[in-house]
Amino acid sequence: MISPAGGRKSNTVPLTVDFLVQPGAAVNGAIDVPGDKSISHRSLMIGAVAEGDTRIRGFLPSEDTEATLSALHQMGVRIDRPSATEVVVRGVGLYGLRAPAAPLYLGNSGTSARLLAGLLSGQNFDVQLQGDESLMRQPMRRVTDPLRQMGADISCSPDGTPPVRIRGGASLAGISYDMPVASAQVKSALLLAGLYAAGATCVREPATTRDHTERMLAVFGVHVSREANRICVTGGTLTGRAIEVPGDISSAAFFLVAASIVPHSELLLRAVGVNPTRAAVIDILRSMGASIERRNEREISGEPVADLHVRHRPLRSVRIPRDLVSIAIDEFPAILVAAACARGETVLEGAAELRVKETDRIAAMAAGLQAVGIEARPAPDGIRVRGGELDGGEIDSRGDHRIAMAFAVAGLAARRPLRVRDCANVSTSFPGFADAFAAAGARIVLEQGRGG
Repeated sequence: MISPAGGRKSNTVPLTVDFLVQPGAAVNGAIDVPGDKSISHRSLMIGAVAEGDTRIRGFLPSEDTEATLSALHQMGVRIDRPSATEVVVRGVGLYGLRAPAAPLYLGNSGTSARLLAGLLSGQNFDVQLQGDESLMRQPMRRVTDPLRQMGADISCSPDGTPPVRIRGGASLAGISYDMPVASAQVKSALLLAGLYAAGATCVREPATTRDHTERMLAVFGVHVSREANRICVTGGTLTGRAIEVPGDISSAAFFLVAASIVPHSELLLRAVGVNPTRAAVIDILRSMGASIERRNEREISGEPVADLHVRHRPLRSVRIPRDLVSIAIDEFPAILVAAACARGETVLEGAAELRVKETDRIAAMAAGLQAVGIEARPAPDGIRVRGGELDGGEIDSRGDHRIAMAFAVAGLAARRPLRVRDCANVSTSFPGFADAFAAAGARIVLEQGRGG
């Protein structure tokens, strides 16, 4: 848990949550999915170092974004909350942040840790970034190594994991960096550090990743240039803006799959972000035969948005194109559930990044699918899933929010009830998921207890 006053962990015994899903229920109706988590994080951080106020509507009030908000508050940023989904960030300018009184505790949020590592590398004070057990296992050298090339005085543990320690007062210089692995978080960390660097900071991606940071920096007045997969920024004054956050397509993905795999289902998902660097899940599901239609397409705060209409249709297996992997990386738990319900064998390759998420998602999905009777063969960088009839039983989500929601969806298509254990972390990205799922017609029960 995050303490807004001090950023320390709660001493209370953690709450355990299981999902119990009854099979066979169709999902129908119109749904507003929560605001995009990636855009919510970035609007907070960029708004904090802008001049003037940034009013954010459609903000996602999840544990991860609250970790970012709390960290900024501890560094002297005033943040008002007219409502749960509306935030006003009183920007302090590029050099207005202050040293926090204690290490910044970021919970489970890898996005907070990596992006703040970049943003704080150019500050004049020392700071330490840490988090929960899951975050403290995540790889950080992919961020700290290029930041050191820019001149940052930054380090992590001997294992390359948090805590991340940053010594203030370093003079940063822009670099041209070829990323060895496609990662929007690494790219964003370097671009944010580039706000404090002398000269241009350029990042070349081996494959396209989500471009929310580039889009938002441009909205705030930063000069951003892109040529093919090379993105460059130069420092300058940022000006506060009004930001509308679209619905998160990563959250919408679970409903797209649910409606696709359960007969008699039909959903309208309103105002979902369909940024081309995020919308590959739609293309993949359509290639499997899903009926997904974009309606009322428009642009909000520099981001493309549409209403998504999806209805049940039998699915077929596919070999997922490698060029779509990096832009669907967070949606693969949901996509693999669709694969389990499709005719034939679906092949995913080139997705080694899934092994360094909140948990090893390749291993977790393979184990879960095997537990419900589906042939799933993991590989170092992917998985093969042969569709079939899903049994019920019990699944361990391994504390990963996307694994938990994916198997809740799978439970709709199972032969008997499916229990998904360790689902409390769903609140890191989709607070109220079970309520929204139930409102659409799913028969899901939350069973709560206290951990030992």
